[in-house]
Amino acid sequence: MNLNITDPAIMFSGISLLFLAYTNRYLALASVIRSLNKDLQTQDETNRISQILNLNLRIKLIKYMQAFGVMSFLFCVFAMMMLFWQQQFLGEVCFVISLVMMVISLLISFVEILKSEQSLKIELDRTKVAKLRDK
Repeated sequence: MNLNITDPAIMFSGISLLFLAYTNRYLALASVIRSLNKDLQTQDETNRISQILNLNLRIKLIKYMQAFGVMSFLFCVFAMMMLFWQQQFLGEVCFVISLVMMVISLLISFVEILKSEQSLKIELDRTKVAKLRDK
């Protein structure tokens, strides 16, 4: 396999879009956490604890998604530097590491998406219980 210096650069636009999506997820979670804290008196404790545990896990997942995304970006840059300096083998190794880091970041993102569904289920269960209580 012979990489050209421009080959790793193809990942730059994808990585940038991925970071934008990750940041949006983080900001959305921050908004949910602020809202949850504002409504402390109106929520039942079981729901609040479930929500907090779920949100805590999701924040950690997003942190790791971003960390592996950054590492992917860095190794992509390292690959381009190695290719620029005519170090073909090291450039290929760095590019493969970059791809592996991106795959890990995407897998963590998938787990976080599944956890976000669980968070919505907790909220729907609370709504259902509240409606039953009002009847």
